Amino acid sequence: MLPKSRTFANRKAGSIHKMIHIQQHTSLQSFNTFGVDVEADYFARFQSEEELMALLSSPEIPIHVTSDYAHQKKILLLGAGSNILLTKDVEGVVLKNEIDGINSVHEDDDYVYLKAGAGVVWHELVLYCVEHNLGGVENLSLIPGTVGAAPIQNIGAYGVELKDSFYTLRALDIQEKEWLNFSNHDCQFGYRSSIFKTKLKNRVIITSVTFKLTKKHQLHLSYGAIKERLTLMGIDDPTIKDVSDAVIAIRQSKLPDPHKIGNAGSFFKNPVVSAEVVEHLMQIFPDLVSNKSGDGFKLAAGWLIEKAGWKGYREGQVGCYDKQALVLVNYGGASGAEIVALSQKIQQSVRDKFGIFLEPEVNFV
Repeated sequence: MLPKSRTFANRKAGSIHKMIHIQQHTSLQSFNTFGVDVEADYFARFQSEEELMALLSSPEIPIHVTSDYAHQKKILLLGAGSNILLTKDVEGVVLKNEIDGINSVHEDDDYVYLKAGAGVVWHELVLYCVEHNLGGVENLSLIPGTVGAAPIQNIGAYGVELKDSFYTLRALDIQEKEWLNFSNHDCQFGYRSSIFKTKLKNRVIITSVTFKLTKKHQLHLSYGAIKERLTLMGIDDPTIKDVSDAVIAIRQSKLPDPHKIGNAGSFFKNPVVSAEVVEHLMQIFPDLVSNKSGDGFKLAAGWLIEKAGWKGYREGQVGCYDKQALVLVNYGGASGAEIVALSQKIQQSVRDKFGIFLEPEVNFV
């Protein structure tokens, strides 16, 4: 049987324009997990596709959609603000996606297809799936952000990526004002990447995502410390809830709560290098941490940063978290420029020591 849907009342079309509230000169400090205090010229929230369309056509805000998206800076879309570093005041309009709702749309013998609004908190979706015994996303527990942001980044953790359970998504082409549907193949998923970070960057706004979730589960336990944590929990035959609980415990033990210390989780991607590079580095650093990834090897960026001496480093109000070197933090009052400056020092240090370039996972604005 399909799990009970979580739905929300639709707004009458005639009242859409009345419900839209556009703010001017708004601080974004509470809308990004780094807690950086910058200002947006205009700020508005939308909770439905109808409200989004109304905002894009509103005469109250200067949204100028052009065909030159390489230089299109007038619209910034926010979900939870958990994978973004704001480096300056935002010109134009910031739109916060708050489309909610989780609904089962189809079921067969092996899978349940679950549709979620782009504004749903990602971890809430994971908990919903675990509660209803729907497998595929349990390893992605406690990742900050929203459902709509997850495909853009192709979020991943503990041997699982979003693309593994992704089915389709619906998005608005803001240039053509057309609704589009994207399959898994259409999204061109890569490591922490998708077509929405490349060819279609700033071009579309995702409003819902549909997932293909298992009823007969295949657990992924080999990556990271999941098996060890399950053993500590006294569990020999884990369920997807056990896996989710283990991941939550691991993440809470080494990652700062953004409500207490400003951060965006992993700041850098794990670099992927050739076998030759790994062999060379292991001659110098026998304890190098690497894993096979496609035709290459993925190095642990946190290990590289720690070995370069940055773990626990603090400079003013910015620093490198003392429990996980991959996380840069704002201890309070730091600017985006200060966080960028620290990240660049870390990049240069790692390049000097290992000959490896660390690419930011966080998006700079």
